[in-house]
Amino acid sequence: MDLPLDSGLRFGFMTAVLDAASAGRISDSADRLGYDSLWTGDHVAFPLPVQDPLLQLALLGMHNSRVTLGTAVYLLPLRHPTLVAKQVATLDRLCAGRFVFGVGIGGEFPLEYAACGVPIGERGARLSEAIPLLKRFWTGKPATGEGPFYPVPEVTLLPAPVQPGGPPIWCGGRSAAALRRIGRMADGWLSYVVTPERYLEGLNAISRAAAIEKRSVERFGTGHLLFTWVDDSYERALDAASTHLSQRYAMDFRAAAQRYAALGRPADVSELVDAFRLAGVRHVVLDLTGPFQERDAMLERFARDVRPLLA
Repeated sequence: MDLPLDSGLRFGFMTAVLDAASAGRISDSADRLGYDSLWTGDHVAFPLPVQDPLLQLALLGMHNSRVTLGTAVYLLPLRHPTLVAKQVATLDRLCAGRFVFGVGIGGEFPLEYAACGVPIGERGARLSEAIPLLKRFWTGKPATGEGPFYPVPEVTLLPAPVQPGGPPIWCGGRSAAALRRIGRMADGWLSYVVTPERYLEGLNAISRAAAIEKRSVERFGTGHLLFTWVDDSYERALDAASTHLSQRYAMDFRAAAQRYAALGRPADVSELVDAFRLAGVRHVVLDLTGPFQERDAMLERFARDVRPLLA
């Protein structure tokens, strides 16, 4: 089957809310610069401080009634889906149905799985069991869980989300198993550290899995979390990205930045973004990879110098 993709290209950015004042500043920047969405990441234990993503988005939702809010991505297997269903339904109502629930399995930091009492080898199977259970809960009708990880007696979770059937669930992942899972049950794909060529291959694999499942898909979201830094030269942008990402992930990230990041002059960055568009991406989520104190200026520079090249 051919997946029904959106026609236009939208842009959002990853952010972190430190307090109410910062939520207001982030919201103002998104509106002033014309961004379409705001996204938060998720880790329980990470080399850098990470706050709870849903609470951050709730605070952003108080300051902005226009943009889409999303998680990129929420590590669903670390939590029990009954409690997650309640939290997400509440958030969807608080932001008037503007929420996209991006989920994934993580795994690059095994200690956070150990800290949550979840065997890391079960994370894919737990995600596959949790997604349909969330969707059953979000109908507002009696629902049960009958799988090995989440046996739930019949229960009705109310109030239901604003969006009928709940917010769209966009899954991360790039393995063959992850792509098959997305084709079977997800409402979108939110990719990460893939090339445009790999994205197109992944989208075709998702389409095949959906066809095998005989799914009727009315709309399929296609997003990509894109490491980005605009500078006057590629080397300067690469140095900034390598320094930041190596610290973030506690490993040497220079080679990965060279392969996966949009770096350099505006024309260089727009060329890679356009390649992702041609591969099927319709929502670009910027993950800025430079000094924190320069990120506001970088959001402005991208909006001013890169987006017009993609009009």
